[in-house]
Amino acid sequence: MEAVLPMPPAAAPEPTPGQARRAITLFFLVSGFGFATWASRIPTIQHHLGLNEAELGGVLLAMPAGLMLTLPVTGVLLRRFSSRQVMLAGAILYNLVLALLGQVAHTWQLVALLFCFGSSRNLLNISMNAQSVGVQARYGRSIIASFHGVWSVAGFAAAALGTLLVGRAVGTGPHFAAVAVGLTGLAALSYRHSLALPPSPPTARKPGFAWPDKTLLGFGLVAFASMACEGALYDWSSIYFEKAVLLPKTSATLGFATYMVAMTIGRFSGDWLVNRWGVRRVLLCSGVLIGMGLLLAALLPLPLVAGAGFVLVGLGVSCVIPLLFGMAGRLPGSSSATAVVGVSTVGYFGFLFVPPVVGFIAEVANLRWSFGLMALFGALIVWLVRRLPAVD
Repeated sequence: MEAVLPMPPAAAPEPTPGQARRAITLFFLVSGFGFATWASRIPTIQHHLGLNEAELGGVLLAMPAGLMLTLPVTGVLLRRFSSRQVMLAGAILYNLVLALLGQVAHTWQLVALLFCFGSSRNLLNISMNAQSVGVQARYGRSIIASFHGVWSVAGFAAAALGTLLVGRAVGTGPHFAAVAVGLTGLAALSYRHSLALPPSPPTARKPGFAWPDKTLLGFGLVAFASMACEGALYDWSSIYFEKAVLLPKTSATLGFATYMVAMTIGRFSGDWLVNRWGVRRVLLCSGVLIGMGLLLAALLPLPLVAGAGFVLVGLGVSCVIPLLFGMAGRLPGSSSATAVVGVSTVGYFGFLFVPPVVGFIAEVANLRWSFGLMALFGALIVWLVRRLPAVD
């Protein structure tokens, strides 16, 4: 009698493009909501630990340090595992560290946890962007901008929740723990519809920093200036409204919420503006808006005026990076992958290292001086964009 061999288990069905898109959209939501949850309560934690601006600036360096030092580890993991596995692991670690951040009692604990927060955020963000590229390939058209728009919407929602909970005197412990549990559950549910992409081949370029060539350097410097302002407002907008605008602690997070709303609107309207005016004109207007907004907030730190300034900055930074990617990708002899890596490399330094410098300047002078000096980045953007190669 012939032996009957057991049938191998059936492979999981490939998700439809729509299912995969929704799944990765939710991972972008997890990333944005988690980061803005932390950012919206920075003033609370600063008060709790008794940190001045310079001390807080030094503490904030732990996050970029963790993020950058984890880049080689992320590269190794992506060559051994599918990006969906790294993405889920990154999301779980990200939310675990977020929950622990709400319990800090000492400065050294905050430094250690921010290092881990940056590391886990790196794992999550690189892998989910790899997934988003795979999803876009199944559509045959650009949809990546919509993922980043959702990241902004999630950040706004988290900022609004932070404002509400500060007003109700809810501590960071229960706030961060509840958010972490909810986001972890969302990631676990979304994982099954992510793409089972194969690990990166051993010969692939390792994820990490790649310094751009001379042609791309101008694009990278524009990205640096824009992301410096973007990162500074993530970390310092609430503190600015408390220390410079002199709003009560319960209302200080409105500055961050205002900025996030403006940036979200800008990201969802950017394509229409480019089709109407052209990419170069939009970039020039972005630089003007950034410079005017920061100057307005620094010179007239009144609630409505500073809020209007933050709106201008949010609109200004909203579309700079994706538009730079598109322009650089059309350069003769430059592939889109090379352009994105080159522009991101320089821009990344602005996002990671300028926000802590804001704290050091504020301690020597004050936050108004810090924001006023950052307005020079807007002027730098205008000057550089006029000198970029004509690729419209």
